[in-house]
Amino acid sequence: MELILYLYQYVIFFYAFSLVVIYATLAVLAFYKLTQLIAKKSTDTQRIFQESPFIPGVSIIAPAFNEEKTIINNVVSMMTVNYPTFEVVIVNDGSKDNTLQLLIDYFDMVETTYAYVEKIKTKPFKRIFKSTNPEYSRLIVVDKENGKTKADASNAGINVAKYPYFICTDVDCVLDREALSKMILPVIRTKTRVIAVGATMRMVNSCEVKDGVMVETKLPTRIFPLYQEIEYLRSYLIGKLGFSTINAIHNVSGGLGLFDKEIAIGAGGYDPLSHAEDMDMTTRMIAYMINYQKPYKIEQVPDTCCWTEGPPSFRVLNRQRTRWARGLFQIFSIHRKYLFNRRYKKMGLISFPYIFLYEFMAPIIELVGYLLTIYLIIVGGINWDTAFLMLSFAYIFGVSLSLTTLLYERLLEHRFKTREYVRLILFCLLEPIIYHPLIVFFNIRGYVDYLTKRDFEWGTMTRQGFDNNNKANQLKEMTPQTIQQ
Repeated sequence: MELILYLYQYVIFFYAFSLVVIYATLAVLAFYKLTQLIAKKSTDTQRIFQESPFIPGVSIIAPAFNEEKTIINNVVSMMTVNYPTFEVVIVNDGSKDNTLQLLIDYFDMVETTYAYVEKIKTKPFKRIFKSTNPEYSRLIVVDKENGKTKADASNAGINVAKYPYFICTDVDCVLDREALSKMILPVIRTKTRVIAVGATMRMVNSCEVKDGVMVETKLPTRIFPLYQEIEYLRSYLIGKLGFSTINAIHNVSGGLGLFDKEIAIGAGGYDPLSHAEDMDMTTRMIAYMINYQKPYKIEQVPDTCCWTEGPPSFRVLNRQRTRWARGLFQIFSIHRKYLFNRRYKKMGLISFPYIFLYEFMAPIIELVGYLLTIYLIIVGGINWDTAFLMLSFAYIFGVSLSLTTLLYERLLEHRFKTREYVRLILFCLLEPIIYHPLIVFFNIRGYVDYLTKRDFEWGTMTRQGFDNNNKANQLKEMTPQTIQQ
């Protein structure tokens, strides 16, 4: 037993040391790219859209399953984006509530004939609706049988999409009016084919949203959305932005991602059995490009382009994080051949090893650490001075990383008031003690759920709603002209 403990201590030391080096490197790479993008963004968007007549069209695809509480607000939000050529494709994935009828009534929709070509196989397609009002001509509603995963619904949206690029988002999201313009920029200004683009997402909880448009961003008042705000910013502004500097992004978020439709279809679309459909398709798109020896890039836009509703309670957070964890386990079950495989270049030697060692294995290593600590306390085998020193270093580094993220956000967008930044800092100090152990627990539970093949269906996120004009009768007072403004 003593030998096992001795070896484990060295494993943990080198594991923690390598993690510190990786995060520090990502933070430096992210800062380098951030400064470059800040210098460009003041003139890039306006100049390119004025000078280029070849701005590609974009289809916004949003699956909907039992979303009656927020469906109208969010469709309105999608239709207010400022972009020359786009469409909005809502996929009603067999909703059992009033989602479809609300769309039909509010947007004056009727069933129409449509040349539905099944480029990617999905659960049976039923019908397509379009509006009789020309002001809503950009909107298409697809009605299909429930496929039990978001992936199947997204594939139906891809089958209908008519433009060369599509944005896949969640129907509970509020898009920034310039989201499409910001996300298409890397595609336009990069010579290498950009197959996917991600952007920063943040919490809509407590924000002021009117008529589907973000009016004022505010810090979430509830504890779990606030911690997820910190977590999201750290993931996007350090993790993904840092990896994008070396073209090694491993996942474009399912909440908001722009994809090259031709490559997505060539790679087989989303896996309808996947519970991590975003990472699964990103993986297969990269593998597709490498297998056919085609150069590619995946970019990350640091600007906030989307706001999503964070889990308001322990129960909903548990559902969300266990789903993510079982999805991650599923990824390595299906795509394990890419791990440490030099044929797949950066994905095989950088991205996948990183995810496996520092995201997938981290909760397991931490759980073992907690159990060993309890054991050592019981038998009196802890060197308290050394333990305190190691814990202090881990705590200080983790907090410093979060504070660095807040600094990057302030340099880039500065969306919060000073008192809100102070509150964020205070919660950063408490995150390793309060929030992080919960995430470890949820991850372990997700792994167990996957191994025990526990039944799971997507669409369990409980919506609270966020628009001040949330009632359908109030929304109906909006005119088509208001939506187009």
